[in-house]
Amino acid sequence: MILPVIARACVPLVAVALAVAPAAAAAAHPFGPPSTARIRAEGSQVTLAWLPAEDDWVAIGRSVGAFGDPAAGIDTTLTGEQRLARSAAVRDYLLGRIGVAQAGRPCAAELEPLERLLAEGARFSFECANPVAEVDVRIAALTDLHEAYRTVLTAETPATPAQAVLTAATDTQRLRFDPTARGGVSLVVPAVALVAALGALAALLVRRRRQGVRG
Repeated sequence: MILPVIARACVPLVAVALAVAPAAAAAAHPFGPPSTARIRAEGSQVTLAWLPAEDDWVAIGRSVGAFGDPAAGIDTTLTGEQRLARSAAVRDYLLGRIGVAQAGRPCAAELEPLERLLAEGARFSFECANPVAEVDVRIAALTDLHEAYRTVLTAETPATPAQAVLTAATDTQRLRFDPTARGGVSLVVPAVALVAALGALAALLVRRRRQGVRG
């Protein structure tokens, strides 16, 4: 996660970017450090946080018109981050380009509020039909603005592969999660073992009671 002090320093950068003359949406840094994404799986839910750089957020905002028309004047009562957070176009852009599918079927997506997008990124939760064992993760944000953009995807729940790079040419990665590390799934085996142990104990007690009665 980006440190809060860094995030606070980024806000003026966004504001400055809005004040200058309009530039092409891809004028951020497609050749700089990649965006990052962290993913976790628990039961039938997948959570994902996508964190691009602050100037890449500006590129997205410009591409969807989140900042309005500079020629008409800029409302200085809102920061660039606030304009991005309140933009329905930005939310539609993210939901249309970041997703998770299970067995070829999209998992229901929910995008959390973007109030702290510079520090926390875009945070998604995906509800799949079944407990998550294998899913396809797609991240196509920014690559539609410039093909050099890329995202490093890291699995925080043990998975294969543990890390992958998503690009314009390969924007989808299949992840196979370790069944012993998925919350809500690994409890099945201990539960079965507990039931079996209780059954054996009950049988033993019944047997001893019958022997005591015969004696």
